[in-house]
Amino acid sequence: MKLPPYADALGLVEEAGDGGPPVLMMPYATAVMGRPGFLHGGALGGLLEVAAIASLRHALAAEGGADSQVKPINVTVDFMRGGREKETRALGIVTRLGTRVANVEAHAWQDERDRPIASARMNYLIVRG
Repeated sequence: MKLPPYADALGLVEEAGDGGPPVLMMPYATAVMGRPGFLHGGALGGLLEVAAIASLRHALAAEGGADSQVKPINVTVDFMRGGREKETRALGIVTRLGTRVANVEAHAWQDERDRPIASARMNYLIVRG
């Protein structure tokens, strides 16, 4: 799956999965550093948004709509703890896939998947091709 151009700027890598939505990994680098020793909130928000888009595109492709376009309606990010100087992973979960609108959640973690450092809820307009 081709990720949005912003994924390249963040250095995102799609990890091999089980056939479900992709898990994205963002390596720690100075380009994503905020205050010393921590991730920048914008980079973390970008990781969550790209994970949500990747998950939504995966769901659309599964129902034959791989050529559909998605456009964000709104994004809400909850920062739960500071991201440290290490790899960060994120996964998007499509909670509702309608004809024109999709609701997606995304969660980012570092050490333990069940201890997220940030979460997001997003709504997307779907323009089906």
